[in-house]
Amino acid sequence: MTPARPLLGVALLLGLLALLAPFWPGLAAVWVAVSCLAAGVVLVDALLVRQPPPVSLARSLRHSIPVEVWSKVVLTLTHKGRHSLRLQLHDHHPARFAVEAMPRDLVLPPDRTAQVTYRVKPSQRGDGTFTGVDVVIQSPLGLWKKKHHYRLKDQVKVFPNFQAIGRYALLATDHRLSQMGVKRRQRRGEGNDFHQLRDYRAGDSLRQIDWKATSRYRKMISKEYQDERDQQVLFLLDCGRRMRHQEAGRIHLDQALNAMLLLAHVASQQGDAVGMLSFGGPQRWLPPHKGAGAVKALLSRVYDLTATQEAADFLVAAKQVMSLQQRRALVVILTNTRDEDHGDLVAAVQQLKRRHLVVVANLRESLLGDVLAQPVVHLDDALQFHTVNDYLERRQKSLDHLKHQGAITLDLEAPQLPVALVNGYLMVKASGAL
Repeated sequence: MTPARPLLGVALLLGLLALLAPFWPGLAAVWVAVSCLAAGVVLVDALLVRQPPPVSLARSLRHSIPVEVWSKVVLTLTHKGRHSLRLQLHDHHPARFAVEAMPRDLVLPPDRTAQVTYRVKPSQRGDGTFTGVDVVIQSPLGLWKKKHHYRLKDQVKVFPNFQAIGRYALLATDHRLSQMGVKRRQRRGEGNDFHQLRDYRAGDSLRQIDWKATSRYRKMISKEYQDERDQQVLFLLDCGRRMRHQEAGRIHLDQALNAMLLLAHVASQQGDAVGMLSFGGPQRWLPPHKGAGAVKALLSRVYDLTATQEAADFLVAAKQVMSLQQRRALVVILTNTRDEDHGDLVAAVQQLKRRHLVVVANLRESLLGDVLAQPVVHLDDALQFHTVNDYLERRQKSLDHLKHQGAITLDLEAPQLPVALVNGYLMVKASGAL
């Protein structure tokens, strides 16, 4: 309990009277009377505010919220007393959350319910905890303030921001993938699995004609195929120190997660199973499975992954995949490598290709392209240009080496990753290589 400003004003007034009392003898009696009256009023006011307030409090919020997006929190206060309360609210939100419109001052009438709404914006993925709410109540005369703590604990999960992914997923559901740059690699009817019989259409190849059905129905009947279903897609997610690189306020790991979840959604829509193994930090294994809950299960395993200071060991991760994943799968390695990682990555690809089809999605810093795009004016500019150009040439040779080992390689900047991964997946499905 702390004194409020009016109480400090009363104390200052009594102090002035005490200073003037020696000069006016009659003032001393007045000071004593006023002091006794003030002490009684202050004591009664303090006793009233010390009592627990007749207020119940509840918090309402979504327990799964996206990172870097404002989300609403509602505090509901129910006052069962007979007098109005002047109070201040402060909700103990997680420390890494930005907050808007908190703390709040309000007057709560008797026998009424009020709602206080504010917003939070998490800056990182992971778990967050709302521990409780502080309610600071003013005494009836406004001389004291008393803080009461309500233990309201709520756990929230901060997931990747799916605003862009949701748009991509909607396009995929509506069969309009071309609007985001995804290209269909073959016409429907020329896949690998039989889908249905239909009337012959101009342009159908002779191998699509079902001659038995044509003889039975006395008209041309074609077989329609679709891309093979029930295949497996397994993500190898690098959580090592390379993935800590930050661009436009987002680290490479966050951008890789978004691309992985988009491809998982598309693959699940195609009837394939999706799974993942993280390495270079927290090691989490999710065996591939299919169905409506596949992407949700994947999300629940990766939403709180963070990039660590560890070095990613590709060969150890490849050996784990070979022991855990017995069925042939499309293994997608999401990483960001340097020259010194090349030998380890080649050994991992050689290990994986014995059973699986391997895609290496290697993220490249956009700063490299920015340097090459700048005009060369001074000697320092020329040195920087040739250094970056030499690095990119070595990087390309490393990728060419991986191609010779049988891997499909992608070398791109993080914003290009989602569409490139889906295009690569559709190309693999259309070719029947898996």
